[in-house]
Amino acid sequence: MNGTWLDFEKPIIELERKIEELKSRAGGDERETAEELDRLEKKADRLRKDIFSKLTRWQRVKLARHPRRPYTLDYLKILAPQFMELHGDRRFADDPAIVGGLGMLDELPVLFLGHQKGRDTKENIHRNFGMANPEGYRKALRLMRMAANFGFPIVTFVDTPGAYPGLGAEERGQSEALARNILEMAHLPVPIVTVVIGEGGSGGALALAVGDVVMMLENSIYSVITPEGCAAILWKDASKAEQAAESLRLTAQDLLELKVVDEVIPEPLGGAHRDPEETARRVKETVLRHLKALIGLPKQELLDRRLEKYLKMGVYLEETATAGATPAG
Repeated sequence: MNGTWLDFEKPIIELERKIEELKSRAGGDERETAEELDRLEKKADRLRKDIFSKLTRWQRVKLARHPRRPYTLDYLKILAPQFMELHGDRRFADDPAIVGGLGMLDELPVLFLGHQKGRDTKENIHRNFGMANPEGYRKALRLMRMAANFGFPIVTFVDTPGAYPGLGAEERGQSEALARNILEMAHLPVPIVTVVIGEGGSGGALALAVGDVVMMLENSIYSVITPEGCAAILWKDASKAEQAAESLRLTAQDLLELKVVDEVIPEPLGGAHRDPEETARRVKETVLRHLKALIGLPKQELLDRRLEKYLKMGVYLEETATAGATPAG
């Protein structure tokens, strides 16, 4: 139970600690101990359901960023134990903020790609907090082109606050790298399935997320900007991030309703970090179901469906000028 927990998790954690202590001190009247354990466990179950059934958008943002939440490599250890990572963009460097390589999903060869954050300060600096430089996105594109050449489907995991906005990244063409990925993913003639596993931030997320099927874990988020960034722009006050999160409608439930994503994958009660193995099992089951449905499609039909999917997003209105009306001005 040691480690970092969110404020709204702490009542549950304290109760779970009492249960563990009672189990470790079990002795004396076993019947009385069993009755007390049963009472506390039922209370903990009620508390979990009560807290996690009415999370605010800002609380889901915190869960999406939870320091214990599984990252791409955590999922790959379970989904594809023999995953072989491939490195480098063949132009500048290897970017540890994006990992990619080949693995078997059951009997299906797959190219896996995903953002990767760190667990501690040293690893976060190495992974740049999951914020990729242009070479990361160019590495991803190189691997996606390779997958297309061999006819391998692609599975991507999105978990980034956004692409890195540093001077060096801009000098090396960050915006071009993002745009190039988005353009080429739209035309890759192999199935692409995307899962937002944590944060889906801006173009840095979208550059790995132009999929035939885009899904989100229940407590992940997906938005054009972080709540803090939005608050800083709109109100000149990053402390209003909670208000911004409500306005952005960035939760999985919001985006399913808006038809930006295709499916929400339920997490174990309390979040993915409470049971990573079960979360990975659910991700695997859902990804396989969609891949099997996509693999049999003719290439042109696959591309046509992908194009239609993104053309249908958004709402716009057209007005026709009334006959005889004089243009204003």
